[in-house]
Amino acid sequence: MKIVGVGCGPGMLTAEAAGVIAGASLVYGSVRAIALARDAILPGSEVHEIADYRSLRSLPAHAVVLSTGDPMLAGLGYLPGEVVPGISSLQVAFARLKVPLARAAVVSAHGKDHARAIAEAREEVARGRVVFLIADPAFDVGALAAALPPETRLAVCEDLGYPEERIAAGTAAEPPAPRGELYVVVAGEF
Repeated sequence: MKIVGVGCGPGMLTAEAAGVIAGASLVYGSVRAIALARDAILPGSEVHEIADYRSLRSLPAHAVVLSTGDPMLAGLGYLPGEVVPGISSLQVAFARLKVPLARAAVVSAHGKDHARAIAEAREEVARGRVVFLIADPAFDVGALAAALPPETRLAVCEDLGYPEERIAAGTAAEPPAPRGELYVVVAGEF
């Protein structure tokens, strides 16, 4: 099986990923991942929306599984098989904010314990790292801000790569608020 990153937004499919997808006869992905890769999927390919992520390990060897962003950043890179990287939301957010990737500390709060993620983010900021926090719609940016020194910079990066992309910046004292459900938070000195 091949796990292929399709980028975090439209037009971010790499040539390598497009080639793998174009050669696939069996493709699995979320609705969003399939939409991002649609132009590379050849007519006649069998395409399935993933209904049960636990069943992905049992797919046939010739299956291609699409992962939004990069499969190794909170994606499907844990599956057996070859991984074809994609352009991640981390890369796009840090490029937009002009923060070197070498300063990044990745914290995931997506479908996980938010209090633990906030504590981990606070520790990383105290170490001088710039936190890239993968949020979910229930994540409370205000709770993160309250846990950080007031001068800490915060950015909410929404819909990265899409026409409606929005980056709102502030500080822990005056944190930006997300407007939608597809966002990440960057926190630290940048």
